[in-house]
Amino acid sequence: MAESFKTEIFELDGKNISITTSATESLPLVLINTFAGEADSLWKECAALHCPHFTLACISGMDWNADLSPWEIPPLRKNEPPFSGKADSYLAFIVEQALPVILQKLSPPPYIALAGYSLAGLFALYAPYRTKIFSKIAAASPSVWYPKFIDFAKNSSFTNKPECIYLSLGDKESKTKNQRLASVQNNIIQLAEVYQSKNITTCFELNSGNHFTETDLRMAKAIKWILEK
Repeated sequence: MAESFKTEIFELDGKNISITTSATESLPLVLINTFAGEADSLWKECAALHCPHFTLACISGMDWNADLSPWEIPPLRKNEPPFSGKADSYLAFIVEQALPVILQKLSPPPYIALAGYSLAGLFALYAPYRTKIFSKIAAASPSVWYPKFIDFAKNSSFTNKPECIYLSLGDKESKTKNQRLASVQNNIIQLAEVYQSKNITTCFELNSGNHFTETDLRMAKAIKWILEK
């Protein structure tokens, strides 16, 4: 990646979108849903890892627990918001509204990848079952503790099978008294096996630390891997 880059920021339907690129020619587009304001730090981590040239589009400002969750489940803890399962409608916003605007500002990319961390990582894994737009998937510390997601992945068909899928997890993420969260490491290992059984090039990387350790670095490593495949 070149040191010089430009970023364009705009708002669409109440969401904040940034597009960062280092070139004007056609480059792979990596779309990532973020909590807020991670674009610059993530771009710098990707540059430090010498990622291949790409364009990064970040969307933030969504209702995290609602828009990124595939179906309704109760909250993890008391006094927290529930997961209201609006991923399909949010995915429609991305496909029908956000991506057309983003692509108008770029040379046509050779492919579009979807990336995400935590619940956005789960959303990235869910999306290929509902749309054929994304050809590569990067999910760092995805919320695969999510009830019934492993069964969904085993029994559902992709609209367009991804070329490759990257998965990662912190080695302390399953060490919790919360029974749902404690299932995450066993689940992600099962999920990697599911993808491999479908002949998808799959990487599973176990990182040091808990869910909040070096999040930008973990996401950058995920992006680098899919770009190099």
